[in-house]
Amino acid sequence: MDFGLILPSYREGASTDSIDAASETVARLGWHSVFTTDHILVEPSEHSADYFNVFDAVATVAHVAARQPTLRVGISVIVVPMRNAVVLAKELATIDALSGGRLIAGVGVGWNRTEFEFVGAGDRFQHRGAYLDEAVAMWRQLWRGDQGPFHGRFHQFDEIRFGPLPAQGEDLTVWVGGRSPEALRRAGRLGQGYHSSATGPAQYGPRVAIVREAAAEAGRPEPTFSARVRVASGDEEAPFYMLAGDPDAMIRELRAFEAIGVSHAAVDFAETDAERVRDLVERFDREVVAAVR
Repeated sequence: MDFGLILPSYREGASTDSIDAASETVARLGWHSVFTTDHILVEPSEHSADYFNVFDAVATVAHVAARQPTLRVGISVIVVPMRNAVVLAKELATIDALSGGRLIAGVGVGWNRTEFEFVGAGDRFQHRGAYLDEAVAMWRQLWRGDQGPFHGRFHQFDEIRFGPLPAQGEDLTVWVGGRSPEALRRAGRLGQGYHSSATGPAQYGPRVAIVREAAAEAGRPEPTFSARVRVASGDEEAPFYMLAGDPDAMIRELRAFEAIGVSHAAVDFAETDAERVRDLVERFDREVVAAVR
């Protein structure tokens, strides 16, 4: 199993120091990847408190890619329908070109109508699935160097010029997040991977078949299966799935993920102090990662 780290680029206390300490540590330990988290403007509620302080997901990926040349860098996940998809195509292509093909573009449709309204995209909320489908199709066309035309529901252009192309070309890695049947089919139909959040092996298992079936129907290779999980030492209570308990319990859970086809885990320690992040990653690597690599 490959391991990635959800960067401490959000929550109270997130800082350049914490981001750099975290990414340096996982690079030194030989981990696979790091991921940013995406929010722009959030409402002042307890539910959104983790996102009051959040570094821009795209800019932070570029920063880490430049500083850590051995890591793959990703976004978990960017809410595409809240953005201009053409501008996003340029940003993602540029980061992939500059990083030598190390970008993983995790994408999703979002769920919070208020956040859409805050950025002037409220009217798009009801059509966000269709917008994401079209955005990915347009990206593939632009990223392979096709000069047009493109006539979709949301984007219209004739002959164009677009460069630089991403190092990965039209196959720039796209992982689709979400848990609805539509999101799962989208992952198989359009993505190179499915990326879950706060989901244990028992809930993840049935999703694998749906993603695989959609990929087969579209004539695409089987996607990568990735799980984003919070890590908690001991038996911390939470209203969502966490990778918790002692190291042996965590290892058993990760083995259960592997048994259903999950080959990548993106772990989040919910810690923003630079030294504490470094200690937590090193301990997890020593006690858990070493047993399942």
